[in-house]
Amino acid sequence: MVSFLLRVQLPDSPGTLGAVATALGTVGADILSVDVVERGGGVAIDDLVVELPSGRLPDALITAAESIEGVEVDAVRPYAGVLDTHRELELVEEIAAQPKSGLDLLAEGVPKIIRAGWAVVVEHSSSGTRRLASSSAAPENPFTDLPWLPLERATVLDGEEDWIPETWKELGTELAATPLGKPGKALLVARPGGPNFRAAEVARLAHFAGIVAVVLDG
Repeated sequence: MVSFLLRVQLPDSPGTLGAVATALGTVGADILSVDVVERGGGVAIDDLVVELPSGRLPDALITAAESIEGVEVDAVRPYAGVLDTHRELELVEEIAAQPKSGLDLLAEGVPKIIRAGWAVVVEHSSSGTRRLASSSAAPENPFTDLPWLPLERATVLDGEEDWIPETWKELGTELAATPLGKPGKALLVARPGGPNFRAAEVARLAHFAGIVAVVLDG
């Protein structure tokens, strides 16, 4: 079995998600989890982690989901790792217990919480920009040219800007960043291949980073 993250837009009405689950079942997909990313205006954005038998193409997931009226698939990508979408409190407690390793724990833990590929903590000062911590999957590229720093508020970054390495662009990497206690320090998270970061996810990221910044300063 192979796991995929499927982001869908669907009518926010009773029975629609069940119909999507039934349709996915017809192609052999098994839903492992459902996470509501955003809802409003009669539409819901849901992330579904599903398992598909080896050898089946992920296109089958798109065809099945979109066979339900009003459903659109925003993105589908391979998904590896354990789902920790509600692990914020546990991670804060770990950081509080080991403040000297706090930034490393943050960088490693955040991708599991918000379903990102990797994360780094960077700092901008008069002497330049440097990487303070990275998750294990973060690229080796030097973080020396980050024109969006200092950063006043959490935001989605343009994945086609000149500072972005070509390899990231080729992978269709979606990026979001949030200040970490002060504008010169930031948490950068990435999703190679998408899906894009929704407003609710950026707000969640900002809120969590704010809590961690207070814990580390304390």
